[in-house]
Amino acid sequence: MEGQDHPQLTAELLDLVYRVNRPVYDEDKLGSQLHRKDKPTVTVKQKIAQQFQCSKQRAKSILFGVLPILSWLPSYPLRKYIFSDVVSGLSTGVVQLPQGLAYALLAAVPPVYGLYSSFYPVVLYTFFGTSRHVSVGTFAVISLMIGGVVVREAPDDNFYIPDVNGTNTSFIVDVEARDARRVQVAMVFTTITGIIQIILGLLRFGFVAIYLSEPLVRGFTTAAAVHVVVSQLKYLLGIKTSRFSGFLSVVYSLKAVFSKITETNIPTLLLGLSCLVFLYIIKVLNERFKKKLPIPIPGEIMVVIVSTGVSYGMALSKMHQVEIVGHIPTGLQPPAVPDFSLFPNLITDAFAVAIVGYSMGISLAKIFALKHRYTVDGNQEMLAYGLCNFISSFFQTFAVTSSMSRSLVQESTGGKTQIAGLLASLVVLLVVVAIGFVFEPLPQTALAAIIMVNLLGMFKQFRDLPHLWRTSKVDLSSKFCPGPCPDTALYLSVDQYEEEQGIKIYQFSSSLYFANSDRYVSSLKEQTGVSPEQIQALRKAERKKLKRSKKRSRLWWLARTQRVSHELVPNHHNDDKQENGQVTEAETNSEEEVFIQTFTSSVHSIVLDWSCVGFIDSVAAKAIKQVIKEYAAVDVSVVIAGCNSK
Repeated sequence: MEGQDHPQLTAELLDLVYRVNRPVYDEDKLGSQLHRKDKPTVTVKQKIAQQFQCSKQRAKSILFGVLPILSWLPSYPLRKYIFSDVVSGLSTGVVQLPQGLAYALLAAVPPVYGLYSSFYPVVLYTFFGTSRHVSVGTFAVISLMIGGVVVREAPDDNFYIPDVNGTNTSFIVDVEARDARRVQVAMVFTTITGIIQIILGLLRFGFVAIYLSEPLVRGFTTAAAVHVVVSQLKYLLGIKTSRFSGFLSVVYSLKAVFSKITETNIPTLLLGLSCLVFLYIIKVLNERFKKKLPIPIPGEIMVVIVSTGVSYGMALSKMHQVEIVGHIPTGLQPPAVPDFSLFPNLITDAFAVAIVGYSMGISLAKIFALKHRYTVDGNQEMLAYGLCNFISSFFQTFAVTSSMSRSLVQESTGGKTQIAGLLASLVVLLVVVAIGFVFEPLPQTALAAIIMVNLLGMFKQFRDLPHLWRTSKVDLSSKFCPGPCPDTALYLSVDQYEEEQGIKIYQFSSSLYFANSDRYVSSLKEQTGVSPEQIQALRKAERKKLKRSKKRSRLWWLARTQRVSHELVPNHHNDDKQENGQVTEAETNSEEEVFIQTFTSSVHSIVLDWSCVGFIDSVAAKAIKQVIKEYAAVDVSVVIAGCNSK
């Protein structure tokens, strides 16, 4: 727009008017002026041949993919990492031991099987897993889901036998036969769960977890926490009630507890409440002073040791009828074949546990990977959990996943790799093969207290209810990356035309929400060709080289000056550069400047075109905020354009 065409405009308004000079392009003219990329044609036969071709590099890649331990164990920095991993492993093992015993109660199997489930899967995950910080083993929510299925398939009603000691005709539960059947059900259930996860992993279905949003998982775990606490009330009070599963099981459980409230065992209640209060105080202290404490105070193992000692010393089981853990067999059980006749009844429930367990595990793995700047493979994680569950099930374990509380202990105490998890499993193994009998007098009410206190964090999620109610779900759609065309004000798909150097424009034609936020970020990095993680890794490696070279230079100068003389001839021209062989600040800054320029992306700006994005939820917003920080750390500016005003 030109000023002479509008003489009535004032001088002030003319300052706000600008002119855009751009030729109008049609499809033919655009195609003739811009260089189209030549796409090589690939036949179906060639594609199939590429998929099945075998080479040394591909075989190595497949082997390292299936066994990730091979990619990091040979280069494991023993002196640098071993102390941290040992401390972390011992700390995690101390927590894993009581949790294994406690969560077996939720799974409706004898406590020793919780120890088995805290050993075999952890060892296997060390070889097959890709996360360095998650603690695999028993978990409250998964154990509760297993327990519901076990009780449904092996209820108490199926194991009543006549009471030979009774004066009248009465029946009691054959606990030994019932527990044997429940272990068999849990074993078969875990086998099926592992098979499902292995199949999904091989079919590259690791993405299924994205359809379980963070709010959905938090809501599910909160509801499960309510079920878990209600199921533990009978152990805390010392009363005997039937275990319920299915719809309204919480209501039936509460009704059963309150109907027998007058039968509360007072010593059991007092001991349980004491454990609850003590564990809560320890939890608060650990949270408040976590930055000052080298390792968290092991409240759970302290409760186990003290309550076991009190129970044994005061003969609580014989004198006051306090329920205890009971017989713990010494040593590991030989492998056994599952009862395949149970498969049809368990497939549906096993699929649910397979997906939920994997979702919780991969969510934790991604949190720690993002914090410590490494990547986890979702498909390999699915395969790893499947192998852990499937192989371990033959040794009479129940299904496992990652535990938030133990993973935080493993990470906060300095754990660097899964060597820490392996050492934690060895702590459990020591108890199983050597000193398991020591914990036979352990009161079940103490285990109930451990479970309840560990669920306090989940109850805080009730504050999410208003947000969960408003959560919406939008369909996933395709994405592509357009780029600015040289000498034009247009941008088109870079698959067809050459683009201007230094600028990437990434367009997304759908709303952003929990299900597609991870794929959005990964595709953004792939399409733009800029990976902040790789750039940071290169910078880190080069910094190490630079430090080593500076160290060698200083040692050389020190040796040289000692050989020549301790008195150096003054050189005024070099005073600002070197002093007795030391690298000065000016030289260091110059080297750092060259170093930064060497490891900088050719792309300096990324534009996120959101003209087609109509909605973004809180999960996606967190992902976008994080990726902007990652790019800023490698000197790449990220801006958002075309935002919906509504």
